Amino acid sequence: MSRRIVVSGASGLIGSALVSSLRSDGVEVTTLVRRAPRSEDETQWEPGELALDPDVLAGSEAIVALGGASVGRLPWTKRYRHELVDSRLQATRTLTTALRALRSDAPALVSASAVGYYGSAPGEILTEDSTAGQTFLADLTARWESEARQAEDHTRVALLRTAPVVHRRGVLKPLVQLTRFAVSGPLGPGTQIWPWISLDDEVRAIRHVLDRKLAGPVNLTGPTPASANDIGRALAARMHRPFWLPAPAWALRIALGDAADSLLLPDADVRPQVLERSGFRFTHSTATEAVDAAL
Repeated sequence: MSRRIVVSGASGLIGSALVSSLRSDGVEVTTLVRRAPRSEDETQWEPGELALDPDVLAGSEAIVALGGASVGRLPWTKRYRHELVDSRLQATRTLTTALRALRSDAPALVSASAVGYYGSAPGEILTEDSTAGQTFLADLTARWESEARQAEDHTRVALLRTAPVVHRRGVLKPLVQLTRFAVSGPLGPGTQIWPWISLDDEVRAIRHVLDRKLAGPVNLTGPTPASANDIGRALAARMHRPFWLPAPAWALRIALGDAADSLLLPDADVRPQVLERSGFRFTHSTATEAVDAAL
């Protein structure tokens, strides 16, 4: 019997790689798009504006819900903060409404989330059992997950607490530019632990969640902790550039506002406990390996 997966947010970095991986293994993929469909495997939807026909999801194994306005777009103005929230909550609400209409026939919901859920917790080891943090991004992520959980009465719900993806189009994008011009260095103290994951392992982990039918929060992050300095130095070494010019925390806060406290300065040693206990094995077990693969 052939498998069918529905994917929203399929045009993004993670979504496009996931769709390519699934299709290469013969999985039928239907993508939800916000424009006129260009092929039979695309379905147009308008989350927050129009209800999604439940028949679009009927008969599929799962809906993988990715996407949302980019947290990397700065500054976080009041208007853009609303977009960060609405793009996630409205899309998730549209999906859960359709899933609830299918009742016991509803496919699983594998919903994007983020390690930003944990905020900053210096000195702690954070697992899926840890509580939410206090930053804007932590509050947003908790609300996002709460929307996804509205489907739990009818189907299995997995929450993908994804770390920043080590890729040229991911977390490395601004760092590569700074490094290329030889002006990279510690961001804030630089010793804060940054969760990370390679794109290859991100896609493999999502497929693992699908295949193993995992439910609840799942941390999608590399198995070996790395500091901001570790990642910055690995990138500088790979590009044969110096790593020397510090950006103090106060300067980052002036430049970025409290986005600095959500994106660059949190200290969050997040561990992939559920993944590892369910038998997942990483292709890239260190941040240096992930940087090398990305470049």
